[in-house]
Amino acid sequence: MPALAVLMNAAIGELQKPFLTQEQIDSSRAIMGLDTQLIDDGTYFVVEQNGVLVGCGGWSRRATLYGGDRSSGRDAALLDPAHDAARVRAMYTHPSFTRRGVGRLILTLCEDAARAERFTHVELMATMAGEPLYRACGYQAIEDVVDARGGADVPLLRMRKAL
Repeated sequence: MPALAVLMNAAIGELQKPFLTQEQIDSSRAIMGLDTQLIDDGTYFVVEQNGVLVGCGGWSRRATLYGGDRSSGRDAALLDPAHDAARVRAMYTHPSFTRRGVGRLILTLCEDAARAERFTHVELMATMAGEPLYRACGYQAIEDVVDARGGADVPLLRMRKAL
């Protein structure tokens, strides 16, 4: 888990720079991060290259749409695949490994796993840096969100895809 925290911190700090102010990046750290529920549920993936952690992300059958262990408003209630969308959660790629298919690989693993549990849709909360990948993978924007729980307004985009 310490290695995941390092990767997440690097991704938040570097990949958001073209989209957010430093204050918003700092605020992002309070509303994002590792959700150990995903690890406990066995729905979290890591990608390594030559023993180096280059990306991570997971999916969830629980109601929480985004946020880490420290985030308020979490809901561990189980979703109903017949009515609810599975969640893609906590996706991070190390800044040194972007544009190499890491995020797309993790997203595919998440979608395949959710589909295997009979979910027909998946939702996620995209950062501005992640939104182009999700659009390229077939996700549609459904809601603009601003999260100020970390002290500054952080723009996010709720997205959905049929599986």
